[in-house]
Amino acid sequence: MSAELLRQQAHTRLALMLIWLTPMLWTVNQVAARLAPGVVAPHVLAFGRWGIAGLILMWLARRELWLMRDHIRRTWYQSLVLGGCGMWICGAWVYLAGQSTSAMNISLIYASSPVMIAVGSVLWLGEHFSKRQIIGVALSVAGVMHVLVRGHWSALAQVELVAGDLWILAAAIAWAAYALLQKHWHSPLSATARLATICMGGIVVLLPFTIWELSLSATPELGRQAYFLIGLTALVPGLGAYWIYGWTQKILGTSRVAVTLYLGPLYAGLAAWLLLNEPLGWHHLAGGLLILSGVGLVMATQNKSELAHSE
Repeated sequence: MSAELLRQQAHTRLALMLIWLTPMLWTVNQVAARLAPGVVAPHVLAFGRWGIAGLILMWLARRELWLMRDHIRRTWYQSLVLGGCGMWICGAWVYLAGQSTSAMNISLIYASSPVMIAVGSVLWLGEHFSKRQIIGVALSVAGVMHVLVRGHWSALAQVELVAGDLWILAAAIAWAAYALLQKHWHSPLSATARLATICMGGIVVLLPFTIWELSLSATPELGRQAYFLIGLTALVPGLGAYWIYGWTQKILGTSRVAVTLYLGPLYAGLAAWLLLNEPLGWHHLAGGLLILSGVGLVMATQNKSELAHSE
């Protein structure tokens, strides 16, 4: 067995472990979004978050960024589009949505993003998706829905769309576009360097909206709690979650990584139970079992296909 094959297998094993961590890191962003109103404005929070993350990434990848400066210059539009999708729409717009819609609606609508990614991966990127993997996605979707409606499926009929729901719908579409375009636009950059360039694009898009927001009299003044939220979101759901997502997507494929995003509502429920003393009901356990079964089925099916291919 060659050294290159051993290295690829080691990367695959590491990626399979890390993808379970990504939705947990994004749960921190949900907590920050609930604390942000009255403390820090949406675009100010998003700009500060990605400004800090971008500076750290640029420092870490400074040598590679300099060596690849011609490639970065040629593909500037990719960084701008990906930054607009991932840092502006999936950043500030999520914070905007939290001002007028319920947590249930946010989770319910955002849960459609992995479905969009999976379908787009098959139809546009040509990724293989077996019948077992389709069943796994269906189980995960059912688990998410079961958690969201608290075990009472009739609650779906009570969902009412407000302005915040449209912000979240746009964010779900933008995240699917972010994931698919990142895979479609193959890049020779490392995960760190590429995320740094995307942050640059996101900061450029966010800048005029941030300046406009700061000019409004209703915008809260930046205080200690605001700086804490900016730093927290920059390091955990910013650097941590986005870097892991980008790197694991290169190793495992777009649709496969997207399926683990269904773990988000499960992690969010556990965080509310542990940190906010919200009760943990049987619908959480039943939904969690469906989610984990679905994700496990997708992963197991993919592992078998990879093993057969390597043999």
